Amino acid sequence: MRKALIITPLLLLGISAAAQPKLGKASIDKVIDAMTVEEKINLVVGSAGDKSTTASATVGDFGALVPGAAGQTNAIPRLGIPATTLADGPAGLRINPTRTGTRNTFYCTHFPVEMLMGATWNTALMEEVGAAIGYETLHYGVDVLLAPATNIMRNPLCGRNFEYLSEDPLLAGKMCAAEIRGLQSNGIGVSVKHFALNNQETNRTGNDARVTEKAIEEIYLKPFEIAVKEGKPWTIMSSYNRINGTMASESKWLLEDRLRRDWGFDGLVMSDWYGGTDPVAMLKAGNDLLMPGSKSQVKDLRKAVENGSLSTKDLDRNVKRILEYIVRTPAFNGHKPDNKPSLEEHAAITRTAATEGMVLLKNNMTLPLAGCKAAVFGRTSYSFIAGGTGSGDVHHAYVVDLIQGLQNAGFTIDSGLEKTYRAYIKKKDKGAPKGLKAFFPIELIPEMPLDDVDLLALADANDVAMITIGKTSGEFEDRSITSNYGLTDDEISLITKVCGAFHSAGKKVIVILNVCGVVDTISWIESPDAVLCAWLPGQEGGNSVADILTGRVNPSGRLPMTWPRAYRDVPSAEDFPNPDKISRFKSMKSMGSFVGIHSKPGRTKNYDYTEYNDDIFVGYRHYTTKDVKVSFPFGYGLSYTTFEYSDPVLKGGSVFVTVRNTGDAAGKEVVQVYSTSNKSGRPARELIGFAKTDLLPKGASQTIEIPLYEYKSGMSLIIARNAADPDPVTVVNSKSLFR
Repeated sequence: MRKALIITPLLLLGISAAAQPKLGKASIDKVIDAMTVEEKINLVVGSAGDKSTTASATVGDFGALVPGAAGQTNAIPRLGIPATTLADGPAGLRINPTRTGTRNTFYCTHFPVEMLMGATWNTALMEEVGAAIGYETLHYGVDVLLAPATNIMRNPLCGRNFEYLSEDPLLAGKMCAAEIRGLQSNGIGVSVKHFALNNQETNRTGNDARVTEKAIEEIYLKPFEIAVKEGKPWTIMSSYNRINGTMASESKWLLEDRLRRDWGFDGLVMSDWYGGTDPVAMLKAGNDLLMPGSKSQVKDLRKAVENGSLSTKDLDRNVKRILEYIVRTPAFNGHKPDNKPSLEEHAAITRTAATEGMVLLKNNMTLPLAGCKAAVFGRTSYSFIAGGTGSGDVHHAYVVDLIQGLQNAGFTIDSGLEKTYRAYIKKKDKGAPKGLKAFFPIELIPEMPLDDVDLLALADANDVAMITIGKTSGEFEDRSITSNYGLTDDEISLITKVCGAFHSAGKKVIVILNVCGVVDTISWIESPDAVLCAWLPGQEGGNSVADILTGRVNPSGRLPMTWPRAYRDVPSAEDFPNPDKISRFKSMKSMGSFVGIHSKPGRTKNYDYTEYNDDIFVGYRHYTTKDVKVSFPFGYGLSYTTFEYSDPVLKGGSVFVTVRNTGDAAGKEVVQVYSTSNKSGRPARELIGFAKTDLLPKGASQTIEIPLYEYKSGMSLIIARNAADPDPVTVVNSKSLFR
C-alpha cells in the first residue's frame, strides 16, 4: 500500500493539479507537504538518476538544458520547481562549444588557473575575474558554477594543485572568498570544493586521510571557513575521500557540526560526482544533493523510506535546502540566456590577470627586454598550455602561443627555427584528445632533439634565446617526480646546450615556465640569465608573457607555495603517493567514481590511506621552523623596481605601513605580515595578513592597511617580503622598529 501511494497519479488521489502550491507563491514548507515521496527522492538525486530525464549520461556531461554542463537537478513542474543546471569550472565555464542544429559556437573565456590567481595576492583582481566568469555563466544559462576550489597544496605532486590557490590557508581562503563574491555578484551560485582534505588524486575516491584534529582545523578547514564566512557561497561540494575513516560526504561532524553549526553556512551541500558509498548515510549527514544521480541511489532511498531507516524529517530537511537554493537561481527567476557573453572584453581581463600572477624567479640584468630578434626553443613555445585537464578545462576559441605574443610585442622570430619546430610538432602531435580521454592528464610530446640544429649559427643570427618548458596535469593522476616535477633529460639538455651556445656569443637566455605547479630548478637554474614562471595562464598566455618580458607590465606575482631544493625536502614526501611507483591504471582507478565504484578500505600506505605526519607543518611552516634551505620561499617574487617600507604601526587589529617605490619603473608590491613564534610545536612563521599596493609610479608612496586574521594581543609580528625574508621590518605590539 505504501508503494502505491508513492506512484498513484494525483487525480486518483483527488488532488487538483491547479490547486497545488507553487514554489515562490506558497511557502517552501507547504510545497514540501504537497510533494510525494518519489518527488522528494528525485529532487535530492540529480537528473542522471531519473528515468524520465532528458539529460545525457556521459562523463562530465549530464546537461540537457546546457549541453556540456556537468549536471542538472530534476524539475517538478506541477509545483513550479524548475530544473537547474550546474557546470564546471575553476578557470572558466566548461560547456560544449558546439551544439546540434546550429552553426553558432558557445566558447568560453579560458582564464588563468587558480594557482596563478593565488600568485597575484590581489583579492580585488580575483573578484574582478570571478565577476567575468560569473557573467559568462549567467549568459550561457548555468545556475551554479562548480568552483572555486580551495584545497591546500600539501604536496607539489598533487595532480590538481593547479586548481587550488595556495599552501597557506589564509591566502587560499581570502582569495577564494573574493572569487565567490565576484562570481555570485551575477546572481548565479558557486559550489566551493572539495570539502575537505582532497589533497591527492591517486585513489581519491577511496583514500583515507588520517590527520590530527589540530591540522584539520588550522590548515585544511581554515580556507573553507574563511570562504564560507566572507564569501557566503550558495553551495559546498563534499569531497570523495575519507577523513579519519569516514567518507567526507557521510560525515555529520564535517557537514552539520563544523560547516553549519560552527560556521553558520546556510546553503546546500552536494556530492562530488558519484561521491560517497551510502546515499542514506549521505543524506542523514547533511549531504543534501547526490550528483549527478544514479538509479541505484533512487532505489536505495526509496527502500530506506519504506523501511524507516531514512526518516521523513531528514529527507524533508534535505529537500528544503534544495528548494531554498532553487528559488535563488536564474532558472527559477525567469532568466533567459542570450548565449552572448562579452568574450572580447573578458580576453583583456584574462590577459591582465595572467600578467599579475606571473612570478619572476631570476633576472640577471636581462629583463625587461625591448623587441629584438629571438631564437625561440621548446615545444610549448609553439603550443602554449592554457590550463589543466579534467573538469578544470575550458573550451576556448583560441590560445595565444609565445610566438604570437612576441610578434605582437614587436619581436622578430627566427623563422628557420620556427619552421623546424612546427614540422616536428606536426609530426609528433596526435592532436587534442576527445571525449572521455580529454579528462585524463595529457602526455606531452618529447622535446625536440637539437642534433640537427646549428646552435652557434642561431646564436650569431639572433639577439636572445628563449626556452619554454611545459608541464601539465589534471584529474585522476598525480604528477611524476622524475618527468613532471623534475625536468626530463631532454629538457635539461635543451637548456644546457642553448645556454652554452648563446653565452659563448655573449647573448642572453630566458627560460619561461609554462607549468602546472612547482618544478625542480636546482639541476638547471644556474644556466639561464632570467626565469619567468608563467604557470598555466589561460588563452592570452603568449601576450601576457610578452607584456612581462618587455616591461609593459612590471612583474608583481609572488609564489603561493614554496619551491623546495629537492623533492625529498618536502615535509610530506614520505606520506604521499609516488606516482613513479604506481601503475597508471591503478592510479586512475578513481575513474570508477563516475560509475559509482569506490575502493574499499585497505592496507596500502599512501594509496588506501595517507598519514598526514607533517601535521600543521605544511609548506613554509616546515621550512622556516626547521631552517631548511629552499629554491624559492613562499611569497617570493622579483620586480623591475624596488620598494622601501617605513612607519609600520599596529592599530585596531591592522598593520599600517608606508610603501614607497624607490626604483625607476612603476610597480606593485605585496606586503606580507607573519606572526612569529619560538614555542615548541608552533611554526616559526605563519601568514596572518597581506595586501597589495596600487600601481605606484617612480617615487610614489602609499600607506596601506593590512587587516590581521585572528590577531591576538601580544603576538610578535613581522612585515616581510617572503616567508624566509632574513631582514624583515619588525612590529612588536604597537611599537615599530627596524632590524
